[in-house]
Amino acid sequence: MSEKVRMTPEGQDKLREELEHLRKVEMPQVVKDIATAREHGDLSENAEYHAAKERQGMIHARTKYLEDVLSRAEVIDPSELGGDKVKFGARVVLLNLDTDEEVTYQIVGPEESDLKQGRISVSSPLARGLIGRQAGDEVTIKL
Repeated sequence: MSEKVRMTPEGQDKLREELEHLRKVEMPQVVKDIATAREHGDLSENAEYHAAKERQGMIHARTKYLEDVLSRAEVIDPSELGGDKVKFGARVVLLNLDTDEEVTYQIVGPEESDLKQGRISVSSPLARGLIGRQAGDEVTIKL
């Protein structure tokens, strides 16, 4: 049995949008690019053809990967989670006691983590160190 992939509804939507874009935009375009490159003749030395075929393979692999992840998705809506402990989907505000710098993170599934957006993977060392803690807890995490 395949392992479930936890994600938020937003994460699932983003992956579905990417999959749809690959199917409806990227793949048809690369098929056209391959056809155009074939018209240039000898395929053995046709860089455009080889580049398009390589891109087609990458799109196909990403499509299959997204289909697999979405088929195993366990969607967890953070707004429906109660309790006072840090868990999947929680937004946490961390305060560096040395610098008084605050940073906010949301704990999300691996497929939707994006540090620039303040979204960290539930499997990251930081998230693992925070899960189960409560507001006000002092935590030391070695990264």
